[in-house]
Amino acid sequence: MTLQLLKDRAVIYARLMRLHRPIGTLLLLWPVLWALWIAASGTPDSKVLVVFILGTIGMRSAGCVINDFADRHFDGAVGRTKDRPFARASVSEKEALILFVILIALSGLIVLLMNKLTIQLAFVAAALAIIYPFMKRYTYLPQIFLGLAFGWGIPMAFAAQTGSVPNIAWALLATAVLWALIYDTQYAMVDREDDLKIGIKSTAILFDDADREFVGAFQIVMLIGLGLVGRDARLGWPFAAALVVCTGLAAYQQYLIHSRMPDKCFKAFMNNNWYGAVVFVGIALSYRLAEYS
Repeated sequence: MTLQLLKDRAVIYARLMRLHRPIGTLLLLWPVLWALWIAASGTPDSKVLVVFILGTIGMRSAGCVINDFADRHFDGAVGRTKDRPFARASVSEKEALILFVILIALSGLIVLLMNKLTIQLAFVAAALAIIYPFMKRYTYLPQIFLGLAFGWGIPMAFAAQTGSVPNIAWALLATAVLWALIYDTQYAMVDREDDLKIGIKSTAILFDDADREFVGAFQIVMLIGLGLVGRDARLGWPFAAALVVCTGLAAYQQYLIHSRMPDKCFKAFMNNNWYGAVVFVGIALSYRLAEYS
């Protein structure tokens, strides 16, 4: 195998892992960082932090590979995904499955550096990563499974940092699931017409003309959930200020999806990266300022 061929395969595998589109990694990472900072009262263990950042990248990459494998017969019929490796027939099923196993194995090896409870919870994370991509064939609520998959790092982070999973961790997980319902419904609004043609299910199809109202309701409940988590974690005014900014971001997302134009719905989805970042900054600053009070 020539060097050029190796480079070409590496590029294809990187695209299959969606390394050129980091938004998914960021949406997976923000809840993990929220959890680590709360679990550690603002000072997470450096080894735990590195393990979870690397694990997040590995699991997101594995999730993209198995997702594209699950959608290999559909992506070519969807405008947004027609250039993915499977849609272009540039990768085989065997290659994708081998890559998925390697990524899961590497992520698992990293988790072995953590305590027993974290390792046990990692098995659930792996199961969710495998199950989620196939749920859109059987339920109109695959976003709930996505939320569990993307939010499962929260109880794992608490387990790694404290050796237990307190109630606040489960409350934060519930909030993360709501967040996934919000941003992945916005994402599904982009593909709704294509999904209807090929028989893929989503909350955007389930909610139909009430999609904006459901997203708005979830946004309100999420803000309330974050407020309750902040109260229980005794976060200060920076977190309260962050929630005010998040309220503005939620309103902006509503503005973007109002016309249901695919490009604006996608822009609303992408805006959630800022939402996650603002929540994290509010948490981190609350603990940092508390150190000086």
